[in-house]
Amino acid sequence: MGSPRSAQGSRESFVRWCWVGGTALLLFVVALAGPLEQSVRQQISMVALAAAGVVTAVSCGWRAVQSRGRRRRAWGALSLGGVVGLAGNVYSGLAGDPETGDAVYIAALLFGVVGLSLFPAVRPRGQDLVRMLLDSVVVGGSVLYIALFAVALDPVAQATQPAFTAYALPVVDALLATLAVQVLTRSSAAERVPLVLVGGGFVLYTVADVAFALLSATDGFTFGSPVDAGWVGGYLAIALAARHPAASGAPVVTRSGEGTPVLGTVVTFCLFLAAALTRVTQAQGGAGLPWVANALWVAVLVAVVVRQILVVVDNESLRHGLERRVRERTAQLRSLASERERTLESVADGIYGVDLQGRVTFVNAAAAHTLGAPAGELVGRDAHATFHAPAQDGTRLPADNCYITEAVRDGITVTAEQDVYLRLDGKEVPVEVTASPLRDDGRIRGAVVAFRDVTERREMENIKDEFVSVVSHELRTPLTAIRGALGLLDGGAFHDAPEQAARMVHIALGSSERLARLVDDILDVERLDAGTTQLELADHPVGELVAAAVDQVSVLADEAGVTLAPQHSTEVVRADAERIVQTLTNLLGNAVKFSPPGSTVRVTSVPVGDFVELRVEDEGRGIPPDKLEAVFRRFEQIDASTTRERGGSGLGLPIARSIVELHGGRLWAVSEGEGHGSSFRFTLRRAAPETGRAPEPRQQGVQAPTRVLVADDDPDVVEVLRAVLEARGYDVVGVTDGQAVLDVIDDEHPDVLVLDLAMPGTSGAEVLNRLRRSAATAGVPVVVVSGTRPGDVLETAALADDWLVKPVDPARLIETVRDVIRRQPHHSRILVVEDDDDLRSVVATVLENGGLAVRQARSVEEARGALAHGADPDLVVLDLTVSGGGGRELVADLRRDGRLRRVPLVVYSGAEVGTQERKDLQLGRTVFLTKGQAAPDAVLRSVLDLLDAAAGRTGGLGESGDLPSSRTP
Repeated sequence: MGSPRSAQGSRESFVRWCWVGGTALLLFVVALAGPLEQSVRQQISMVALAAAGVVTAVSCGWRAVQSRGRRRRAWGALSLGGVVGLAGNVYSGLAGDPETGDAVYIAALLFGVVGLSLFPAVRPRGQDLVRMLLDSVVVGGSVLYIALFAVALDPVAQATQPAFTAYALPVVDALLATLAVQVLTRSSAAERVPLVLVGGGFVLYTVADVAFALLSATDGFTFGSPVDAGWVGGYLAIALAARHPAASGAPVVTRSGEGTPVLGTVVTFCLFLAAALTRVTQAQGGAGLPWVANALWVAVLVAVVVRQILVVVDNESLRHGLERRVRERTAQLRSLASERERTLESVADGIYGVDLQGRVTFVNAAAAHTLGAPAGELVGRDAHATFHAPAQDGTRLPADNCYITEAVRDGITVTAEQDVYLRLDGKEVPVEVTASPLRDDGRIRGAVVAFRDVTERREMENIKDEFVSVVSHELRTPLTAIRGALGLLDGGAFHDAPEQAARMVHIALGSSERLARLVDDILDVERLDAGTTQLELADHPVGELVAAAVDQVSVLADEAGVTLAPQHSTEVVRADAERIVQTLTNLLGNAVKFSPPGSTVRVTSVPVGDFVELRVEDEGRGIPPDKLEAVFRRFEQIDASTTRERGGSGLGLPIARSIVELHGGRLWAVSEGEGHGSSFRFTLRRAAPETGRAPEPRQQGVQAPTRVLVADDDPDVVEVLRAVLEARGYDVVGVTDGQAVLDVIDDEHPDVLVLDLAMPGTSGAEVLNRLRRSAATAGVPVVVVSGTRPGDVLETAALADDWLVKPVDPARLIETVRDVIRRQPHHSRILVVEDDDDLRSVVATVLENGGLAVRQARSVEEARGALAHGADPDLVVLDLTVSGGGGRELVADLRRDGRLRRVPLVVYSGAEVGTQERKDLQLGRTVFLTKGQAAPDAVLRSVLDLLDAAAGRTGGLGESGDLPSSRTP
């Protein structure tokens, strides 16, 4: 395809040729009509005819070279015809042999006939073809009649011309005129201009021939007359047609309506009218009917011709209007069909239609994908026989009971029918089906079936059923133990057997703890899956997180005979400390449970780019390669019997993975197989350099610090223990002999004594006996730190509050000193606000056993009354969902009270409290505990921590000065 610039140039060139040709024709006509001598006009006509023939032959030849196919042959035939005709005219004029000239002229016209027949005009069909054939008969017959009439009137021609040339020339002219009219009236819009010029040129040529015949019949023709303008004009029109840019042709199309029926009708009937007038003229000359009759006949013919033309014009107008409406309606239907197809293809559910015989008529993309075959392969198949899976015994299900048959036969709509479809590859797909009858004018034409692949839903239902089954078993097992043990105790079965009664209590306690852990784990899993868990991100040293987790698992490790070996790390991560400690605790607990006695569980950390990779490695039985990912599924256990024996619900690892992924890291397992141990590894994002520094220690309170007396015969040991305790905020006094211990106690009144038994002079055992015999010192808590085990000196061990065997771990020493101090009566007043009578009683009892004075309230109103009529509490333990207005209103009351707005608060609620809500509940130091995760003992520890902090006894604070159980914002 040429460029727009080249097309524009071709059109401009054609316009110039038109101006040149039109000007030349006008000058020729003016010359013929002027006062020139007849011989001069005759010479001008002969030259003009020769020049026009040459121009036409050259122009058509040039276009033939530029074209291809049928159009090349058409222009080539016209060019050859022009050359032959020119040669015949020249030979006839020079040799004086008109017979030979006429034969050559007829041959030239035949080349024109061939050329016209090769032009690929619009290919007609139907009624257009019949009308075109009839028009051809009218045109050809009219021209032929006129030409033959002219020959019949010319006695000279009849006497001198052979029969062949006399009758062949009119026949060829008639044929040429017929083809020219068809080309002129049936051209397509794309090439209408060149074909109209070609057709018009040949019509002019044949009209000139007819005029020549008529004038020759009456001896009135001479060259140089206006008739010559018809030949010259025909030549020039054909030459101009060859110069048009569209003359090379367009592909043949098979459609009607592109031609010009009105123009064709006008040309056809004008020729018919001309033939009729010729006939009238003949009759008038032969003295037939009177002239009035002939005039009436001519008027009737003119009226018929005009009426026919008007009818065709009206029909064409109607036809164009109908075609426009059809095109618009077709476009609308095509748009609707396209929209429906897009809708079907965009639906995620499978949809297919069936006819009255149950054969598939259409299938959307989702259905084809689910059924595993292209839509083309499914259309035409019997839906029931193709899609429906057989019964379990392999037999085909009856089609009469199929929902497709019911929809087609009975017009029933079936909704949410459960079925199993069979893919073409043999795979079964569970589906949920809705089948509806397809109605048209009240009659059922088939059915439309929509189905949905429910494979994932079935899998989720199976997982849910398995989850409920496992949880039911895990819940009922400890509940059975608790109920059985308490039933035996309540029934007095062990009234005379205190050891068995104590064993039943121990069983009930252990089962209740197991039950609480399971409930906590289930709640954690659900919260993590639902994405409702909020992280309190901060920068934490990895060493502190690992130390906290090791501390929680140390008792379990000691019982199992497994050594915990954490590696020192200076890395700092951005994480929620409590959640990461929970993750490490789960991993360490699993490692300890499945490690043999005498083995070691190591905790290491490795920096990896922007992350820190933590590893918990054991020397246990290992994990099979096919189970490395399965162990992270809920309730998944490699060996259920061992797991049941050692405890665990199978939720620890899923919880750990969810927590790590919530932090943006990942958790995975590595193992070389059974017998080679396993390694659980997870990544945490490193703290940013500018925020990754360890938090600055908070300023410790110095009001009335806790005083500790350290007694050991080795001065170095005294200095080491002094440094450890002073680093925790204690006021330490050190001595190296027994008598000095007694003197310092009398003078300094320490809060706790750390005592070695082996000392010069008065031994540690003697010091302990004397302290317990004196009323003034009997209450001083004593922690024995000795190389002797308590079982070897039972009488002395009975007098001590706690016992540590050398060598002593500094953290264990700090914890022991803190615990023995806490076991001393505080005489602090605690207000417990809880609407559950049993839980409130338990919490109050635990606090009272810790030496605290407790006042209870079951509602907000009772709490307000206690605050109004009693002494101000030193601390409040509050349930947020307490009746009578809610715990939040009570906190608001305390904030408005100037005496209590800074009172410490322990929020003991059934649900976790969000970050923003914690800010709204803040009083003084505030601790948030969840009932499912913190037992009443944890409430006591938090209460004692807060009271110690309020009294300035900072030894009760954790590693960084924070309260160990606190979740303060």
